[in-house]
Amino acid sequence: MGKSIVLLLFILLNGFVTFGQAVYEDERYVPETDPQVLKKLGEWQNLKFGLLMHWGTYSQWGIVESWSLCPEDEGWCKREKGANPKDYNAYKKEYEALQTTFNPVGFDPSRWATAAKEAGMKYVVFTTKHHDGFSMFDSKYTDYKITSDKCPFHSNPKANIAKEVFSAFRAEGLWTGAYFSKPDWNCKDYWDPYFPPLDRNVNYDPSLYPEKWNKYIEFTHNQIMELMSDYGKMDILWLDGGWVEKNSKESIATWYKQQIESTPSGFLKHRIVNQEIRMDELAAKVRTKQPGLIVVDRAVHGKNQNYLTPENRVPEKTLPYPWESCIISGGGWSFTPNAKYMSGREGIHTLIDIVAKGGNLLLNIAPGPDGTWQQGAYDLLKAYGSWLKVNGEAIYNSKAIPPFKENNICMTQQENGNVYFLYLAGKDEVNIPDKIVIKSMQPAKGAKVTILGSKVALKWKAEGEGFIVSIPENLRKIKPCDYAWTIKVSKIRI
Repeated sequence: MGKSIVLLLFILLNGFVTFGQAVYEDERYVPETDPQVLKKLGEWQNLKFGLLMHWGTYSQWGIVESWSLCPEDEGWCKREKGANPKDYNAYKKEYEALQTTFNPVGFDPSRWATAAKEAGMKYVVFTTKHHDGFSMFDSKYTDYKITSDKCPFHSNPKANIAKEVFSAFRAEGLWTGAYFSKPDWNCKDYWDPYFPPLDRNVNYDPSLYPEKWNKYIEFTHNQIMELMSDYGKMDILWLDGGWVEKNSKESIATWYKQQIESTPSGFLKHRIVNQEIRMDELAAKVRTKQPGLIVVDRAVHGKNQNYLTPENRVPEKTLPYPWESCIISGGGWSFTPNAKYMSGREGIHTLIDIVAKGGNLLLNIAPGPDGTWQQGAYDLLKAYGSWLKVNGEAIYNSKAIPPFKENNICMTQQENGNVYFLYLAGKDEVNIPDKIVIKSMQPAKGAKVTILGSKVALKWKAEGEGFIVSIPENLRKIKPCDYAWTIKVSKIRI
């Protein structure tokens, strides 16, 4: 190893703190100061349940969205479809040619919106553009889009898919959010054709080609402003691709230190590159069009991440800032043929667990290449809807209350003093038990104790710091719902 390399490694390894994408439970959070945004953020926290949809030309292959274009040695980047998966350049051309065969004639966003509303969902976040750069809206800044005459769907009356989705869900009273990828692997100002792509990042040094990078910034701003100007009232701008951010030389060097320590071979799967896209300026611009807009610059520490988004997992504890778990309902983020969906029990327990910890659930459903959902998605949403019709008051507008969970019982509270104890049924438990024991809290004197779905006052007795609720036989036989039962206490002893 040459002396210069040794010196470089010494510099990188010496004196830096561990760097990387922080675990969400310990993530620093920069509170918002705009009163309109704070008001809207508070309202959003009360919604609790939303829908995320990943959809693009990649659904035709049933692959992980976009990622097979990324030349990284990760499982989700494998190329397994097409005629030339072992020839990267041929594969990329074939992937991008999926635009010419994408024709989702079964697209009916009104059916989706109706199902989401009946399920109890309150907002939708739709992928207007993923990392591959294919725009699911009528952008005038690219021809790699659903409305291009290269795409057979362009002549369909519903060709501007994002607009149709947003309009259909607004008509059902749901909030609308635009998912938008900051990196764009189709744009020549991000992946310059002169250079081969190295990983997920821009494939040139923005500091050496500032004019080209500024063109990319303008392209990104222009597309986002289209969405914020021409697609009706927008509530959330959900930005993905957290590696597109401003990075200091110190943070880049520290990241390299971490990679060297964690990969004995020295192979770096991707780099950290300073790729500032003027987020402060962008956030200010979009809010001139959409006052109070919630901006979620995912995984980028700073004031433009109004809430945090643990991905496909639920935190172990309550978190001291607004957050939302985005969770796959079945298959993957993108369309998976013959996907196995969560059972009603799994889905409802996941919602309860998240809400009891003070978060929101953003449930992902992936449309297929024909523009339809699989039946499993509808079945799951129907289970949510049936349960929430009975138990919604324990979910919507609720707040976390310590200890938030004991054994299989989760807890929530309302501002009026009501406290709810949600008993999560075991896998083979189909009937309500004759007694439910809560150890950490106790009803106040004169409090009314009921089970949601019934107005009958339940008998209870104090035991230690907690209480035991007796469930009458008629309620056990004719239960108000499946999977989880909610004991409501009008006032808790303090």
